[in-house]
Amino acid sequence: MIGALKTENVRELICQLCRQFYSLGWVSGTGGGISIRDGDKIYMAPSGVQKERIEPEDIYVLDLQGNVIEGPEEGYCVSACKPLFMNAYRLRGAGAVIHSHSLNAMLATLISDSVFRVTGLEMMKGIEGMSIYDTLEVPIVGNTPHESQLTDSMALAMRQFPKTQAVLVKGHGVYVWGKDWKQAKTQAECYDYLFAAAVEMHQLQYRDDKECHP
Repeated sequence: MIGALKTENVRELICQLCRQFYSLGWVSGTGGGISIRDGDKIYMAPSGVQKERIEPEDIYVLDLQGNVIEGPEEGYCVSACKPLFMNAYRLRGAGAVIHSHSLNAMLATLISDSVFRVTGLEMMKGIEGMSIYDTLEVPIVGNTPHESQLTDSMALAMRQFPKTQAVLVKGHGVYVWGKDWKQAKTQAECYDYLFAAAVEMHQLQYRDDKECHP
C-alpha cells in the first residue's frame, strides 16, 4: 500500500513513473507530471524540467493544504499543475494524480465537443465503476495560457460529473486520478487506450464516409 511507503520510496517511485511515462510520450518536452499522496504529505515532481531525468532529491513535499514543506534547494519550482492536483485530492480524496500530454488524449478532445463519450469497449472495465455496456463520459474543459487558470473549470467539471475519474483539457491533455498510485496508473493506461481507440474509430468512419460519398 502507498500509505506504507517510506519517504525515499515515494520519491524514487515518482522518478520511476516519470521515466515510464516519458517512454509512452506522456511527459515529453517537460510537460505533464505526477503527484502522490502518502498519509499527510503530498509529493510532486517539479515544473518545467525533463521529467525522465529528475532524481529523488528534486521532488517537492507539500502538506494537505498545498503548502511546500520540502523541496530542492534551487533551480526548480513546484509543479505548475499543483492547483489541478489539489482539486483531485480535495474533491475526490485521491491518492495520486497523473497529468498526461498524451497525443491520444489531445486528439480525443478534438473529435468531441464538451464531453468525450465511448461505450462497448473492453478496456472500459479498467475504469472504476464502469462495465463494457455503460457509457463512459469524460468532461472536456477549455485550455488556458497558464495551467493554474484551469483550476476552476476543472473543479466545476468534477462536480458536474461526479463519477468521472478524469478531466480532459482541449488541445492539451488529461488529468487522471485514483485511490492510490496503482489505480491512477491503471486508469491512465486504460483511458489512453480508449482515447486512441476513439480517435482511430473516428478516422475509419471518416474514410468510410468519403468512400460512400465522394
